[in-house]
Amino acid sequence: MQAIVLAAGEGTRMRPLTVNTPKPMLPVADRPLVAHTADTAIEAGADELIFVVGYEADAVREYFGDSYRGRPVSFAVQEEQLGTAHAVDAASEYIDGPFAVLNGDNLYDEASLTALFDAAPSIAAYRVPDPSNYGVLSTDGDRVTGIVEKPADPPTRLANAGAYVFPAEARNWLDVPLSDRGEHEITDVLARVIEERSVTAVEVDRWLDVGRPWELLEANEWKLGQMTRRVDGEVRGDADLRGAVVVEEGAVVEPGVTIEGPVLVRAGAEVGPNAYVRGATVLGEDTHVGHGVEVKNSVVMADSAVPHVSYLGDSVLGTDVNLGAGTQVANLRHDGGDVKITVKGDRVSTGRRKFGIVAGDGVHTGINTSLNAGVVLSAGATTAPGESVTRDR
Repeated sequence: MQAIVLAAGEGTRMRPLTVNTPKPMLPVADRPLVAHTADTAIEAGADELIFVVGYEADAVREYFGDSYRGRPVSFAVQEEQLGTAHAVDAASEYIDGPFAVLNGDNLYDEASLTALFDAAPSIAAYRVPDPSNYGVLSTDGDRVTGIVEKPADPPTRLANAGAYVFPAEARNWLDVPLSDRGEHEITDVLARVIEERSVTAVEVDRWLDVGRPWELLEANEWKLGQMTRRVDGEVRGDADLRGAVVVEEGAVVEPGVTIEGPVLVRAGAEVGPNAYVRGATVLGEDTHVGHGVEVKNSVVMADSAVPHVSYLGDSVLGTDVNLGAGTQVANLRHDGGDVKITVKGDRVSTGRRKFGIVAGDGVHTGINTSLNAGVVLSAGATTAPGESVTRDR
């Protein structure tokens, strides 16, 4: 089975984290997001990977190369992002049989994707409480009879989970007209397959569409929760590691540090002395967490530093970020409501009572900076010493 993995988009809803990095290459535990998609596809039976690339394509090319886990890899370029059918059509020259289509920013459990591959032609469905914001499947038993986008009166609670297996002849059905929103939609291809074939709805047990910063946290919570303890790096003195903690080779944990898993300390990272790291936290390559610092349930990307007497909770830091001494991140609203952040100009609820900040690449804060819950700092932003930041910068 060929698996076409869509990885061409920038991920504008994930800004500022995607200013220099395509969304599929953002870190989830010990590998990029899209690598989890590829790994699950391989475990489900994919014997070839075709990546559709576009924005910052070289990052995807360099990571996967010509072969990944013994499977041949090809790359197709989508010059303009004009929809999912347009993306798959860009890869049509490589298609030579039945093929799966997967979003490179979606996570699935292995058993569900295996069932999807085995049931071809098929579509992944996820049961949701309120399907009105999704593409919703109409079904007759487990056979799909149609799909409708964001219906006011949903026919089922089965949302389209964005994974498909198409028959070989669907290669010739990819040139579909533009939709009302100006895109060539893969669901129009699916409609043709439904007319021609019996398509099975395969209900997936676990699925996550990673489109916004708090969903990147959720993705890391999922994958870090599957880790088992491993210590290959150097742990000095009385450092206390509790639970599922992974310290990669080349990382150093200094005396007086307490780490409560699940926590991943990547190669080249330095922690401590006298730091406290807990929750589902990733400390990326060559990061530094220093004396008197507490980091909780956060993603700290490569080459970033939280060096002195600071608190960072439920937050995402891009690369080469430096939080000045005494920087404090608020992660809880006083009224107990869900924290909101700005996504593409709109204030959007994260659905989380606890959420801190999003800092783009190269952010530097002055000493004793206070950052309010839900603040987004654009790439390269700075703060003054002693400043209290309550709005995006």
